[in-house]
Amino acid sequence: MRTGFIGAGKAGFTLGKYFAVHGTVISGYFSRSMESAAEAARFTGSKAFENIPELVENSDTVFITTPDYAVKEIYNTVRELDITGKMICHCSGALSSQEAFPDIAEHGAQGYSIHPLFPISSKYESWKRIGRAYFCIEGDSRRLESWKEFFEKLGNPVKILSAEHKIQYHAACAAASNLVCALIAESTELLEKCGFTQQQALSALEPLITANIGSIIKTDPASALTGPVERCDCETVRRHLCCFEEETDRELYRFASQKLITLARVRHPETDYSELEKVLALPGVSSVTP
Repeated sequence: MRTGFIGAGKAGFTLGKYFAVHGTVISGYFSRSMESAAEAARFTGSKAFENIPELVENSDTVFITTPDYAVKEIYNTVRELDITGKMICHCSGALSSQEAFPDIAEHGAQGYSIHPLFPISSKYESWKRIGRAYFCIEGDSRRLESWKEFFEKLGNPVKILSAEHKIQYHAACAAASNLVCALIAESTELLEKCGFTQQQALSALEPLITANIGSIIKTDPASALTGPVERCDCETVRRHLCCFEEETDRELYRFASQKLITLARVRHPETDYSELEKVLALPGVSSVTP
C-alpha cells in the first residue's frame, strides 16, 4: 500500500515516519510549501511532489494531514481526480468521514477518519512515542476491520467509532488534554503570586500532577479524588474563591468543583454536599438540579 500525505506538518511527519519505520511504503508529500514537503520526504525516505494530482496518482491511500478547516478544501481538489479504488483519510478528531468527504462513494473511493489519541507536539520526535496511542477510526465499513488490523499489527490499540459520536469523542479528548492546560495555567499563576517563577511552579507541581494522573489511571477519577471538595470543606472552598481576582478564573474553579461534587458523591454517598453546592453556586444560578 503506497501512502501519500497532503500536508507536511507535525501530523504528516509523525504518521509518515511511524508508518515507514514499520514497513509501509510512503509515496511522498505535497505541501503548499515545497520546502516543507521536501523536508518531510527526507525524513521519511520518500518523495516531494509538486502538485496534488501527481501525489494522488502515485498513492493507493492519501492522508490529508492539514488543519481541520482545510480538509474539505483539499478534498474538493482530490475528488476531481481519478480516485477510483483509493482510500482517502483525514486525521481530524472532530470531523466524520462523511462530513469531510460527503460524495466520496460517487467517485469510487472510500473515506476514513483516522485519529491518533495522542498530542503530536514535535515533527521529529512524536513518532517515537505514538506506539502506545489509541487510534480511533471511522468510515466506510468495507475496510474498517483492515485498518483495525493494520494498527494492531503496529502495536496500537484501536477503537472503531460511529460517525455520530465523533464530536463527543473529540470533546472528550479536548477535556483531557487542552482543558488541563487551562487548569495547570491557573495553578502556576497562583503560585507565581506566592513568589514562584513559572518554571519553579511547574517543577513544584510536577509530582502532584503525575501522582494524581497515575492514581486516576490506576483506579478511576472518583477513587483518586482528594482535597477540600472531597472532604466537603466548605470554608476552605470559600477562601479559595477569594483568591481569584478575575471572575473568569473564579468561574473555572466553581464549575470544575461542581463536577468534583458529582465524583465525591460516588465515593462518599453518605455525605451531604448540599451546603458546598450553595458555596459553589454562581450568583443567580443554582447548581442544584430541581
